[in-house]
Amino acid sequence: MKTWNFGIVGAGLIADFHAKAISDISNARLIGCCDTISDKAKKLADKYQIRVFDNYQEMLKSDEIDIVTIATPSGFHAEPTIAAAQAGKHVLCEKPLDITLERIDSMIDAHEKSGTCLGGIFPFRFNDYVTPLRQAIKEGRFGTITYAGIYVPWWRTDEYYKDSWHGTWKLDGGGALMNQSIHMVDMLCDLMPPVESVQALTETLGHKIETEDTAAAVLRFNGGTLGIIYGTTASFPGQFRRFEITGTKGTVINVENSITVWQFADEKPGDKEIFAKFGKIKGGGGVADPAAINYENHTRNFKAFLNALETRTQFMIDGREARKAVELILAIYKSAEKKKIVKLTA
Repeated sequence: MKTWNFGIVGAGLIADFHAKAISDISNARLIGCCDTISDKAKKLADKYQIRVFDNYQEMLKSDEIDIVTIATPSGFHAEPTIAAAQAGKHVLCEKPLDITLERIDSMIDAHEKSGTCLGGIFPFRFNDYVTPLRQAIKEGRFGTITYAGIYVPWWRTDEYYKDSWHGTWKLDGGGALMNQSIHMVDMLCDLMPPVESVQALTETLGHKIETEDTAAAVLRFNGGTLGIIYGTTASFPGQFRRFEITGTKGTVINVENSITVWQFADEKPGDKEIFAKFGKIKGGGGVADPAAINYENHTRNFKAFLNALETRTQFMIDGREARKAVELILAIYKSAEKKKIVKLTA
């Protein structure tokens, strides 16, 4: 079995999640890291006994490294991702892939031209409860799906926004939606048909930042299903995230990492087992402290990427798939700014 060698660009909080995930994979090895702030890179390197590169350009010259993970502020994702493609390196990039569709498209294009793989990091897709939910949708157990909605009532302190990039348009690309709620927005993009149109409001109500800390949007999916997105970082003390999907023959409600409602008109023998397995709320990481999120699903995300490379199959969160959540969030911002309905698909 091939051992895949990694380098991490960026050495902040999320880079530690990457390092832990790589350390947990038997056929993966972390070679080094870099950061524009040398003290951060040295701290991460000392913790994992790895090499410090002066910058990502130097890292990409290393023949040892096969895969680069991007853990920089969101608005700095495109440049190292494109350079990695040109250097023949695969890339796993944190959410959002970047903060504009033009930059994302340039990233996708660079990897398609070089024949390397670009993958996104959306750990929530790898929660265990998603598998039976995805299967129930595939089997048509909801009948006509009439509604799907997500709620992310999280809390972030003023201290969280005192760094140089959180809550800025230039580097964060948005606020409560683009940074925090994007995980659940991606869940909608994964499980539901494409969004046809959106009408939204955004406000900055609880923090002194450039971007929104509260947003609400009404969606129409292809086929007519209606939906809602609510995301905030101004809901003290922070509550569990929630996903609801309902139709003419069934309803499922997911709270945090649990399933609190699993009811269908056509009951099946396995339904009770599913509810018993996922009926207890687990977790709470991220509602008020981003450092409290478990890295286990990052590990699953990384393993799935390596499996796609080894089997030469399409990664489930490739560049085009990871792009969808950003496209939807940018449509919400546009709708809120223009105070009108924004159409995404014909």
